Amino acid sequence: MKRNIIIVVLMVLAVCARAAGNGDSLRTRSYTVRVNDTSTFTLKLAFDKNETPVYYYRNIFTPVCLTGECKPVYINLYWDLLGNYVRYDFPPGEILTKADHRPFKPDDYTKLQGILANTSSIFSELQMADLIAPGTENLADSADGKTGATPKKLKTEVIEGAVYTCFTIWHLANGPVKKEMEKITAGYKSNALLHQFLQSNNHHYQYWAMERVMDKEGNITKGHESDIKYIISGNNLFTARYALQKAAPRFFVADTMQLWLWSTYQQATYPLQNAILKKLAEVKMGSELTTRLAANLTASNNEQFKLMLAALNAQRQLPPQAMRQIAGYLEDPGPGDAAALYALLKKFKPDNEVKNKLKQYETQHPQNEL
Repeated sequence: MKRNIIIVVLMVLAVCARAAGNGDSLRTRSYTVRVNDTSTFTLKLAFDKNETPVYYYRNIFTPVCLTGECKPVYINLYWDLLGNYVRYDFPPGEILTKADHRPFKPDDYTKLQGILANTSSIFSELQMADLIAPGTENLADSADGKTGATPKKLKTEVIEGAVYTCFTIWHLANGPVKKEMEKITAGYKSNALLHQFLQSNNHHYQYWAMERVMDKEGNITKGHESDIKYIISGNNLFTARYALQKAAPRFFVADTMQLWLWSTYQQATYPLQNAILKKLAEVKMGSELTTRLAANLTASNNEQFKLMLAALNAQRQLPPQAMRQIAGYLEDPGPGDAAALYALLKKFKPDNEVKNKLKQYETQHPQNEL
């Protein structure tokens, strides 16, 4: 049954509290999250000394009841500002136990972190009755039939003797409350927070912020241009490629931007290099970038040769220096295609030097003459 979660904001202002498990004294603000008509819980948002939101956490007590007796579980869960689970810890003296009150081993706690961080866990698609053998905390034999996974695969995703505990905590960490955290964070949206998100190494933050500083046409909100450049030149291929593809071509029109993009290309990984070359086909390139691209035509492989050629072909006119550079490749195109270079040059208005090169090529390759 889908639960409708309603946030009731407690106006607790300037409350200083020590965040559970954190060595620094942080101010927190509490929110009461209503799960249903009779159930609520308190979610806390921690702020740094600059009054900037840092993370969410929740001090949890939940009874785990399955085999005829209940065992209390005390645990603290932490999320980032978009509700993505980060980590857990415990109040002093608290531990987790398996069936028959056997305490978790160090490896079990490590495995639990991996289970809670896995948003694609089998727990997302199964009910507890599908997982637990009646009267035990052992994995049910029928669970593999529900998921299509092998029993061995399922056992890697749970802790034997603590399946119900894992299931319960996973849903607390990855349940509907995530959406409510997003709503709360949206209320704190500011240029400072957007800068922080875009400049972070958290790809969830970067995607969220990009959606808010770039419109449908890819125009970037003034003041966030350097943030987008930071992402494009960053180490995350996926966010870099997303920012590059989403940004409007006019973002790259200025000569300084084009030289920056070329410098980024030279330092980028191969997949990002290809994404940059594809983007250049949308951009009106200046003389400097066009000439540099032409100079590197034969230094690339066949795939990048074609991408560079497409970018050059998309221009209204090529500068004379670039055309002379390309004409010089007609005799030795390297990994490229001389016929394709010839066709490219014939599209534009050549100077006399390029015309002579074209005539020489036509004499030697009459079958390729247009």
